[in-house]
Amino acid sequence: MAGSPTARRRRLSIELKKLREQSMLTCAQVGQALDWSGSKVNRMETGSGRVQPSDIDALCRFYGTSDELREFLKSLARQAKVRGWWQVHGSGVPEWFNIYIGLEQEASSFRQYQCELVPGLMQTHAYASELHKTGAHMSAEDIDRAVQVRMERQAMLTRPDAPEAWFIVNEGALHNVIGDRGLMREQIERLLDATQLRTVTLQVLPFDSGTYPATGSFTMLGFPAPEDPDIVYRDGITDAVYLEGEHHVREYTRAFDGLRAAALSPQRSTQLIDTVLKGYAS
Repeated sequence: MAGSPTARRRRLSIELKKLREQSMLTCAQVGQALDWSGSKVNRMETGSGRVQPSDIDALCRFYGTSDELREFLKSLARQAKVRGWWQVHGSGVPEWFNIYIGLEQEASSFRQYQCELVPGLMQTHAYASELHKTGAHMSAEDIDRAVQVRMERQAMLTRPDAPEAWFIVNEGALHNVIGDRGLMREQIERLLDATQLRTVTLQVLPFDSGTYPATGSFTMLGFPAPEDPDIVYRDGITDAVYLEGEHHVREYTRAFDGLRAAALSPQRSTQLIDTVLKGYAS
């Protein structure tokens, strides 16, 4: 599949920062040498501004890179300008979530803990629609767009190069009735179907698991290139937080491993989900 523009922009930023740090220069020093502002160099390294091919040429001449690296960076810059498939849905997807989807599409590993709801990549159309209806500010058209994007995102779990996906879901999400019991019956059936996917592992954190190391839902994305560090993602009502530092990734990895240890095994989790399904069927 074509590379995500978000991921390409991130990789370009990483490579540009690496070149500057290898030269042991500050953003201000690079900017002064190229008759730019230091803030422009910083924006290029943080992905908060577009990078033009002419900028790449200037930087590569200054850093003395090879022709191959210069062309690679220019290719990343061009790909970063391409719109992702999810961006055609406009206001149905907020800008801060556009960034996440772009990274998600490139991930080779996916670890998520959900404490209140069924994971988005496992939701039915009806379940997702009910959730979006709680946002009274959204028009019916925007709700349809947002749900459609969520449904299309789920294709990542069944594509040939699907990421290794590990989900941990709090038992409360199975009992929290969204819509009505009929809707939940279909949703729980969808969860059971997802456990059959070759790259998906699903565990349930039971009510009686005791103390566990998490204070809210979070997602960890890993990427195939060693140059692309893991990302921890947490979202809210109006924004999201992206954590990339080694300390953050290490501590969230430790928390996720603790949740895996506290949760039921995949086999026992499937049994519990099946028991919950029978309750909705009665």
